[in-house]
Amino acid sequence: MWERGLVLSAPGKVILHGEHAVVHGKGLVLVLLRLRWWCNTYRSQPGTTSSSLVSKCLNSPLLASIADFDESKSPSIEQLDTLKEFAGIAAGASAPESLATLAFLYMCLAVSAKYGDVPSVDVLVWSELPTGAGLGSSAAYTVCLAAALLTACGAISCPLKEGESTARWTEEELTLINSWAFQGERVIHGNPSGVDNAVGTWGGALRYQSGKITPLKRVPTLRILLTNTQVPRSTKVLVAGVKEKILKFPAIMNPVLDSIDAISQECQSVLEAMPANPSPEYYPVLEELFDINQHHLNVIGVGHPSLDRLCRVTASHGLHSKLTGAGGGGCGITLLRPDTSLLAVEAAKRDLCACGFECWETNIGAPGVTLHHSSSLNSKVLRALSE
Repeated sequence: MWERGLVLSAPGKVILHGEHAVVHGKGLVLVLLRLRWWCNTYRSQPGTTSSSLVSKCLNSPLLASIADFDESKSPSIEQLDTLKEFAGIAAGASAPESLATLAFLYMCLAVSAKYGDVPSVDVLVWSELPTGAGLGSSAAYTVCLAAALLTACGAISCPLKEGESTARWTEEELTLINSWAFQGERVIHGNPSGVDNAVGTWGGALRYQSGKITPLKRVPTLRILLTNTQVPRSTKVLVAGVKEKILKFPAIMNPVLDSIDAISQECQSVLEAMPANPSPEYYPVLEELFDINQHHLNVIGVGHPSLDRLCRVTASHGLHSKLTGAGGGGCGITLLRPDTSLLAVEAAKRDLCACGFECWETNIGAPGVTLHHSSSLNSKVLRALSE
């Protein structure tokens, strides 16, 4: 099956509740999006650009000097500087394309050093996820790369059998994929938590608190609108601002963090009690939790006029929204009940786009990294992966 190529995908994520509070020891509830990174990997044709890049990478005397890879540690500054020199990436470059290239080169070299050379392959990637929007795009990318490279070099199996449309790896193999995806995330982010690559690998939903990852027992499929305000923000600046408020007003701010934590716990309880395809009566509590938490996030200083506008627009259509991720712009999520009419959804999307926002209707609750047969792909994905 591998001889004919590999088509893989891994999902993005949204934070339902717990943004910023998680930095201060509180719980975070993460769920997966149906929007995914896609990766098409196949044997290179001699003389192609990607073939020569992989071959040059594996045979470069320059890169041979950094062959001492330690999976338990972050890539060293010296290793990354050498990779940048090899790829012609300027020192200090932070564009997503540059970081994605670095992660690919590092993972290709490290996997080859551990398991034997990765065959000369073409790797074509495409994303349904916006980058830099707090939706776990980089983690989905590195999960795809890890699964593709490990399968190509034989470190893990190719689980897709004849007649199957999709397949996933064993628990042991998923653990290996996750560990290498985390290395890729270290190249991109320096010191990531490991949450995004873990949820992208295993799927479903999870609670994260103080370094501990706990899968939720049940994950219903919920419809949402995902809206990107396209307002740039700095997570680092926003996190520092929250910390400053807590130090200045501890008696006021700490109870707000406790309340956000209680919201996360209540949301987890509701989700785990819901059937796979929930009926409308489960939604009022989830909607109220969205409203309360959005007010809390404004109180701790991570709101933004664009997010306020998003909430007002969706409220005018009877819908409930909150920011997701760092705030200060970025993305928001809007819960859609099963009985929300198509007309109401389309009207909300139209009004959001009129604000200059990007908007997608999608679901939360999705499988983790998956291997696909090409016959199972929709025309949009097929077209993107064949360009």
